Amino acid sequence: MNEREIRRHCRKVLRACDIQPPLRIDELCRRIGEHRGKPIRLIPWALPVPGPFGLWMSRSHEDCIFFQEETTRVHQVHIILHEIGHILCEHVDDTGPGDVPDLGPEFPTDLTKRGLRRTCYDELRERQAELVATVIQEWSSVIDYTTPPMPAGSEAQSLYTALNSRRGWL
Repeated sequence: MNEREIRRHCRKVLRACDIQPPLRIDELCRRIGEHRGKPIRLIPWALPVPGPFGLWMSRSHEDCIFFQEETTRVHQVHIILHEIGHILCEHVDDTGPGDVPDLGPEFPTDLTKRGLRRTCYDELRERQAELVATVIQEWSSVIDYTTPPMPAGSEAQSLYTALNSRRGWL
């Protein structure tokens, strides 16, 4: 997929999942999981440094996203969005078992590994996953920045909803 197709595909999936601002990463994962028919589980992990910041591992009944536990929350969100990019672009792994990075002695070994073993952006799949993360963050940042927060109280919320110009995934 080229950049335009990735942007279009990303917006289509996010519209189908009815993702609305403000962006909550747990809600995003829940809805994408429901849309795909396979839940996404987020797992903070103290990944060894140097090494990958995040990993997507596909199991028969769920997708697991491991993300670096020892970094800032903003960085964690970006890592998770990048791994969601691999999921939405349906990337599969073409490496052998010997190519798996050392993830520490406590790492679960019963997981099926898919599309995760890259640590730089020189490959097409990594650029595509990074683009998905960027598209989601751009949208979230622009919408959140330009729209005032919803007021408390049912009457105020009704009026706010009627007059609000938040467009979401247009």
